[in-house]
Amino acid sequence: ATEGKEEVSAAENNPSRVPQGKPGERSSVLYSAGQFFFEYLVVVSLKKMSDGRYEPKITYQFPKRENLLKGQKEEEERLLQAIPLFCFPDGNNWAPVTEFTSETFSFVLTNVDGSRKIGYCRRLLPSGRGVRLPEVFCIISCLGCFGLFSKILDEVEKRRQISMAVIYPFMQGLRESPFPAPGKTVTIKSFIPESGTELIELTRPVDAHLEHVEFQALLQRLSPHLILHIFASAVLERRLIFLAEELSVLSQCIHAVAALLYPFTWAHTYIPVVPECLLDTVCCPTPFMVGIQMRHLERVLDQPMEEALIVDLCEGKILRAVGDEEEILPIKLQNEMLTSLNRHNNNNNIHTSEQVNTLVSEAFVQFFVRMVGHYASHIKWSKNGSGTFQERAFCKAITSKTNRKFVKKFVKTNMFSLFIEEAEKSRIPQEGKQ
Repeated sequence: ATEGKEEVSAAENNPSRVPQGKPGERSSVLYSAGQFFFEYLVVVSLKKMSDGRYEPKITYQFPKRENLLKGQKEEEERLLQAIPLFCFPDGNNWAPVTEFTSETFSFVLTNVDGSRKIGYCRRLLPSGRGVRLPEVFCIISCLGCFGLFSKILDEVEKRRQISMAVIYPFMQGLRESPFPAPGKTVTIKSFIPESGTELIELTRPVDAHLEHVEFQALLQRLSPHLILHIFASAVLERRLIFLAEELSVLSQCIHAVAALLYPFTWAHTYIPVVPECLLDTVCCPTPFMVGIQMRHLERVLDQPMEEALIVDLCEGKILRAVGDEEEILPIKLQNEMLTSLNRHNNNNNIHTSEQVNTLVSEAFVQFFVRMVGHYASHIKWSKNGSGTFQERAFCKAITSKTNRKFVKKFVKTNMFSLFIEEAEKSRIPQEGKQ
């Protein structure tokens, strides 16, 4: 099952060409090789309450943590309370079934310090006879690499059909393995009764900043024209609501939109799948990027909310807009990006999903390089090595009026400020200016 990857800023690309990603406020998600693969594996099951409704509860947790400090214990409790809501965001309308197509999706939890944890989920029907309820296997990790975790969940699902007992040694083996560097492979030995010892190879893609994303998901559902409207809204940090029925579609598309902002990072509320009990998030006046199941459309439209862009991923159309989306991006660059996106959209050149990712990402990175790529030459360095960004001179240096108009708005965003803060800290000698 292909599905929604994580939005993560990674600065492992070509530093001379791309402004650097921002390691600061979410360093925990900037994956360094050798870290633990995951923090927890939990199983969330539906328990019948006295009023007949079903409530998601954690029925299994690995590893169990002992001897936690008070602060760690509180953080763990908060985490374990939140997980069930995100594993079954679709509320309590469940009934036992005999058949269920397993689905894969992911969610993001932001800690108090701004660092993020990712939940990779596989919802499946345990093997057995007669009617039963689906359960969710959820792996919590600080590492953003969807393809890898999808493969791990395939292995978990395969073992679940034999017995829960076979999952434990596999996850233990995984926990003891170091997370591979980009392009590298880690091999896990795993014993399965009846079939003996298996070797499972987990390889990380070479291009780390695209390993959590699937741009094809976006191109399949929205026209390039609409993708640019969405990008324009995201770049100015507005409110974005995405609607779809399937959790996998929501998380996939939202991660893709967030990834279009690379090398900048969305620094506001970010909930790829909003649990039913948190639907009033859409009333908050600050920027957000959220995914909501289509069945809640009426409720969302009835909420008293500030201006927002509402995107229907089922029909591939915009339900509500601010109205100026067409004018945000400079028209010349907008047309170039459209040409570029249309090129990848033509079915006569069949690309692999990695190729599509690279081509799409390149078009958006080029946009930022052309707009704000000159930022480094407008940081004034003092004797003690601290830098100060010269905003006025930076904007003035842009000769095109339309480009300058856009950049003047963009420099006011949180993502640009965070990016510049990071650049002011890290003095990398400019080539030829030692």
